Amino acid sequence: MKAVVWHGLGDIRLDEVPDPTIQESNDAIVRITTSAICGTDLHMVRGTMSGMKPGTVLGHEAVGVVEETGPGVRNLPTGTRVVIGSTIACGYCSYCRSGTYSQCDNANPNGRNAGTAFFGGPEPTGPFDGMQAEYVRVPFANVGAVPVPENVTDDQAIMVSDIFPTAWFGGRLAEIGQGDTVAVFGAGPVGQFSVLSAYLQGAGRVFVVDGHASRLEAARRLGAEAIDFNAEDPVAVLQELTGGAGPDRVIDAVGVDSESAKSGPAAQQAQESADQFRQEVSQVAPESGQQGEQWKPGDAPSQAAQWAVAGIAKAGTIGVVGVYPETVTSYPFGPAFMKNLTIRTGNCPHRRYIPDLLRLVASGVVDPARVITQQEPLTSSLQAFEAFDRRDEGWVKTVLST
Repeated sequence: MKAVVWHGLGDIRLDEVPDPTIQESNDAIVRITTSAICGTDLHMVRGTMSGMKPGTVLGHEAVGVVEETGPGVRNLPTGTRVVIGSTIACGYCSYCRSGTYSQCDNANPNGRNAGTAFFGGPEPTGPFDGMQAEYVRVPFANVGAVPVPENVTDDQAIMVSDIFPTAWFGGRLAEIGQGDTVAVFGAGPVGQFSVLSAYLQGAGRVFVVDGHASRLEAARRLGAEAIDFNAEDPVAVLQELTGGAGPDRVIDAVGVDSESAKSGPAAQQAQESADQFRQEVSQVAPESGQQGEQWKPGDAPSQAAQWAVAGIAKAGTIGVVGVYPETVTSYPFGPAFMKNLTIRTGNCPHRRYIPDLLRLVASGVVDPARVITQQEPLTSSLQAFEAFDRRDEGWVKTVLST
């Protein structure tokens, strides 16, 4: 089968690899009809998430059709169309039963304390071959592969594999309630769904902070008030637009590949922190896949976190779903402490939210496909990866068809 394979930093290829096979009784083999490219994939290619094993198939979002199951899969007849959650969970340990599927005791072969297991990630997460491919082996498929209602399209369902649940989780972490004023840092795919999720969870106003015009415009179309950090100081603007208080809640949808301001009043502040940012980059990505402007790690790993803490109201709550790997050790805890902030974070327990989000889509409450900006065949995936990595104009969310 064809698959997008990680060979090294800055080196991914569309290879011919062996088809997956059933290995455990609760496995399923799913023929993938639609997959997608996520910002998390870029961390592995850029080098801001280390520990990748050469030969690993990338991708952690997919919709497909069940082709074969092990004897332990009792709920998925052959031919069932399913959406596959990005994180892997057994469904029966104490964490899964509490809804914290992303901390499953049994899914990660590195041991119960190894942390989240997910498709297409580094060795500490499994590793498990991912889903930018024609077929995938789904462990614990009776839990992680969720049937898709007939009236939900592949384009809608693929958004419920990862980024919609992740954004929804960010809103739950931030404790968004009726009438809250919310700021979302990052207008990439998860940031777009954070806007949708915030409104669905009761937010009265939603601001989005980003430095790319096309992404800010996409957020405006979802009802957000846009703040361009390359044109204005995002902290000052958040204060101004909220009468000096700041937003009640923040979702950090950026993470470790945060960028500093390149122009405007915030650029001077970035210059003053340049030495700190360089040290952070060298710690997070001592080796990178950068080739010119391609696969370039974010130049200010803690910038979004600093803006979030400085901009939010006192006693506010920050939900962090942008990826911060274990190599990140700098966070503005002192300012957060002095403002009595609550900071909640972690990998999304996708299986907790997928069924309910599918019901929202099936009932017509929300159409997640509106966030898709590009549709490409799997055979064009490498070019799509490069354009998404460069944040080319108009590239927000790309889905891949097989």
